Amino acid sequence: MWGAMEYDEKLARFRQVHLNPFNKQQHEQGAGEEAPGITSQARLPELPPGEPEFRCPERVMDLGLSEDHFARPVGLFLASDVQQLRQAIQECKQVILDLPEHSEKQKDAVVRLIHLRLKLQELKDPNEDEPNIRVLLEHRFYKEKSKSVKQTCDKCNTVIWGLIQTWYTCTGCYYRCHSKCLNLISKPCVRSKVSHQAEYELNICPEAGLDSQDYRCAECRAPISLRGVPSEARQCDYTGQYYCSHCHWNDLAVIPARVVHNWDFEPRKVSRGSMRYLALMMSRPVLRLREINPLLFNYVEELVEIRKLRQDILLMKPYFITCREAMAARLLLQLQDRQHFVENDEMYSVQDLLDTHTGRLGCSLAETHTLFAKHIKLDCERCQAKGFVCELCREGDVLFPFDSHTSVCADCSAVFHRDCYYDNSTTCPRCARLTLRKQSLFREPGPDLDA
Repeated sequence: MWGAMEYDEKLARFRQVHLNPFNKQQHEQGAGEEAPGITSQARLPELPPGEPEFRCPERVMDLGLSEDHFARPVGLFLASDVQQLRQAIQECKQVILDLPEHSEKQKDAVVRLIHLRLKLQELKDPNEDEPNIRVLLEHRFYKEKSKSVKQTCDKCNTVIWGLIQTWYTCTGCYYRCHSKCLNLISKPCVRSKVSHQAEYELNICPEAGLDSQDYRCAECRAPISLRGVPSEARQCDYTGQYYCSHCHWNDLAVIPARVVHNWDFEPRKVSRGSMRYLALMMSRPVLRLREINPLLFNYVEELVEIRKLRQDILLMKPYFITCREAMAARLLLQLQDRQHFVENDEMYSVQDLLDTHTGRLGCSLAETHTLFAKHIKLDCERCQAKGFVCELCREGDVLFPFDSHTSVCADCSAVFHRDCYYDNSTTCPRCARLTLRKQSLFREPGPDLDA
């Protein structure tokens, strides 16, 4: 009972100090005059000491606790500059501390504090008429349209609030930053390095030591040390160099040198620049495994299978180039994501090796091989007519160079049974006929010019 009466007294006291828009005459009277209808006996008791006083609505921090439906809506602030907003934020923090924890009033105050901070950030980073395209250090930045995505600025390492901040993304290396950080960028676009020098560091973590870097970050040249003072030194497993925390976010990536030498696909910590470079190089066929590590094919059976399938596809390619049905069906587009598979059988990308390790490449390439062989041997009569008959035994079915039981002459590309023909021990009949024909041409007498 006593609690209800005390609340009614507080509510009445709160309404008394607030401005009533329909009763302005009461507030225009002197401080010693009383409003009509209110006697001295009807005066409200004063609040006991220690109770928090309510603020006037003309102050910046109106928490919306009154029942005045003509008050300002939430989100509309009187503060117009940075200094006033900072003062309002401090007052809001103090009000939150004074209010009871987990109460509705405190939750409303927290919401108001968030609005004030967003307004302050908006004044610090105004959304002016920024150009849609900016070109800096070979970066090609486009202004992002999304307002709901929360990203991290690669320059200042802080959150990008897309709702109130303007930010840009490089279309080449996907470098993201605030509009106010554009002119502070010192890192060139990684895409240019990929275009001009598409090659990997094939030494495993080639460390030279902090002294070779003069105890500075390898990218931004900020002072670093292993003790963390003034900044922590973080090593990149790809380059072997040390970076500061702004240039090295402990991102993980597969290291190409560990793959080609150890067949190790465990992700290691790399710098931001190395991560972007490895991501852009992931699908580029720049690894010639026969030269880098020829012994790898002796220990990884999956690679041997992939190499055989790729060799068969190269033997199928001439059939498709001269076949109308195959060109109309665009069968070679089955390998459009791995165009180098129809060009050679030596070059590999890191993505090829990763898919080989997981088994995805073997399954997909076997399906493509089956589809191509089905067209040549069963579906297309023109391709079937281009088959071979073993000229040594002249028995059996029509042979094709990609069959597993055949051998192909390296000189004339004739096809024979593997049991009938060996590269060194058996002479190719077609090559022998061609040799005899050439010799007969040289023996024939030339025409008589005098006649």
